Amino acid sequence: MRTRWTVFSAAALLLTALTLTACGQDDGSGGSGPSAKKIALFLPESKTTRYEAFDRPLFEAKVKALCAECGVLYFNADQDAAKQQQQVEAALAQGANVLVLDAVDAAAVAPLVNQAKQRNVPVIAYDRLISGIDYAYYVSFNNVRVGEMQGQALLDALTARGTLGKGKVVFINGSPTDPSSADYKKGAHSVLDGKVAIGREFDTPDWSPDKAQQQMEQAITALGRDQVAGVLSANDGMAGGAIAAMKRAGFATLPPITGQDAELAAVQRILTGEQYMTIYLDIRAEAEKSAELAVALARGEKPAAATTVDNGTAKIPSFLLDPIPVTADKIKDTIVKDKFYTVAQICTGEVAAACTKYGIAS
Repeated sequence: MRTRWTVFSAAALLLTALTLTACGQDDGSGGSGPSAKKIALFLPESKTTRYEAFDRPLFEAKVKALCAECGVLYFNADQDAAKQQQQVEAALAQGANVLVLDAVDAAAVAPLVNQAKQRNVPVIAYDRLISGIDYAYYVSFNNVRVGEMQGQALLDALTARGTLGKGKVVFINGSPTDPSSADYKKGAHSVLDGKVAIGREFDTPDWSPDKAQQQMEQAITALGRDQVAGVLSANDGMAGGAIAAMKRAGFATLPPITGQDAELAAVQRILTGEQYMTIYLDIRAEAEKSAELAVALARGEKPAAATTVDNGTAKIPSFLLDPIPVTADKIKDTIVKDKFYTVAQICTGEVAAACTKYGIAS
């Protein structure tokens, strides 16, 4: 989706800043004195549980720990690119010193980054690579590697079940406006092409679980229930939608299905056998590294980056973190060990027996 950007008058921009103040207030971590620094954090949506449950609080806590004179202006765009445009302009009007931007439409935000640059406000692309312009940093995971891990896990599961070559794989990719989706897809195809038959492939607007369920229903209708050998789902939310479609269609046994984000519901599904795996992303490391860089930039510093990523216009100084594939037998030594969730959160109801099976206990 391409977003048409408009130029606000000074009065309109001030009005936008005032009307969005409730969404972009300081988090209370400091930044009230004359030398206060304002760091603005923009997250794309709240349907994916990680953003409000992990990214935001981890980022805010790290900024608070590092910088007594810094405050965080927080915005969530609810998957609305036009709303995010208004939020960025409001933050600039409020005097933000650094922008940390997880773009709704990463291909269309270059004009916003340019507005920030004109005000000498550095920008960090958070989680999603922004194209078409140069900026300070990009912090994310090795997204192609995520797709490779998902593809390899699915291939391993099909081989173990003896169903490799006996049906077709359905691809449920992420949002076409998220550049990470193309990387996940590239990685998965590099592993699976030529080894499995792809029955249907979908790109999923807004990473919507409901849309993923509809797409899976279409695939089942087109292919037939017995011909769905596996599902390559780019994240856990969409995996949940695909699983709902297969249950509704009366699958006696669910085929292996991949995911990403280690959402609590997905971890529980993996333990009970409904979902095969997820990609565990160390969101703490991503959020805290971004907070460290934002504080440094606010203080006029610019730390050296580990690598660069070409966004089509410039080579962006980047920090890329390693993803971790997690199946049921790995949950204890990754997600539980890292205290991403507590045993009490995971091992509820019918999941408790599965926790015992895999040695997960409080």
